[in-house]
Amino acid sequence: MSKISRIVVQAYTYQLRDVGPTIWTYSLGAETSVSKFMVSIESDDGLTGSYAPHYGATEHAMAQVCDMAPLLIGRDPSQRERIFELLKIQFRHFDKVGIAALDTALWDLAGKKYGASISQLLGGYRERLPAYASTTPGQQTPGGLDSIEKYADFAEECQERGLPAYKIHGFFDGSVSNEIGIMTAVRDRVGSSMKLMTDPASSLGSFMDAVEVGRACDDLGFFWYEDPYRDASSSAAAHQRLREFIRTPMLIAEHIRGFEQKADFVLARGTDIMHVDPELDGGITGTMKLAHFCDAIGMEVQLHTAGPMHRHCMSAIPNTLFYELGLVNPDTSQNCLQPPIYADGYGDGLDDVGADGCVAVPTGPGLGVQYDWDKINAWETARRTFE
Repeated sequence: MSKISRIVVQAYTYQLRDVGPTIWTYSLGAETSVSKFMVSIESDDGLTGSYAPHYGATEHAMAQVCDMAPLLIGRDPSQRERIFELLKIQFRHFDKVGIAALDTALWDLAGKKYGASISQLLGGYRERLPAYASTTPGQQTPGGLDSIEKYADFAEECQERGLPAYKIHGFFDGSVSNEIGIMTAVRDRVGSSMKLMTDPASSLGSFMDAVEVGRACDDLGFFWYEDPYRDASSSAAAHQRLREFIRTPMLIAEHIRGFEQKADFVLARGTDIMHVDPELDGGITGTMKLAHFCDAIGMEVQLHTAGPMHRHCMSAIPNTLFYELGLVNPDTSQNCLQPPIYADGYGDGLDDVGADGCVAVPTGPGLGVQYDWDKINAWETARRTFE
């Protein structure tokens, strides 16, 4: 039996260029500093498993990782389920987002130990993942998605690239007319052959606004309707009531944390499709628990955002349809949520999608990606070591 001998948490900062303003929590001009972190778990038999979160690489998550890490020293790294349960109980007063990075690093270590990809360890279901373009939000300054027409242009570009589906993140200004205007323009441009989704990201101001946009989804034949109004998609009762007014399936629960809490949300009929974020919902172990639960009750799941870990999980989940290529816009082929730390060409941008509209599952041991350690070490701003 091997034991965990050391855990290293590295914070690093890099410059993100030419992506555009008002992207989630970023306010980007020509250049903006972005801070993320990397976790490496070493065992006493000389192996190391590492994971660098993308969307979930927040200071909040890193602080939890640093609080959790000492509990893993001396434990068997193969006992991922035991470690998952330990951290869930020990941090039961918190949202437990720190579990994900540690859990994924443990899976990477296991893959390297056995010379298998995480997809193989999970019992892979497929090797090619159908992707959809998930847009950056609209912007008020010139460039990117600065008009309704630009959304339609970009949808057409994605369709020509072979992507089978396209999700709208609008202007987040609470305007029902803008939401419906974008949806209508996009549907008119791409016709009926492309699946369309919309995510107001909880920006609609009232329940009736959500009903109005939802009925537009019905009329335009949208594939799903996501996180519509200002309750932040936290009330199962509200969304059960919303579905009484509309026909379009809803994708909810992105902001609900915890395996049991998400299961309760589903059983309370708060969503038609379960939204799972592998970087916030317990890593690979937590994601697969939720996926299997939903499969047992005839429900599909969608994984929030993109990354190597997401690809391995999706490869082993039959009850899911699309890989979220987010966030992208017409001014850049890069994905603004992906840190530029890969030495092997890994990418989640538009140019990384094949002619079949799919992305590949990495095939090397563990996560199957090569990190550019020279970059990470050069960009390092802080380091915590636990042993």
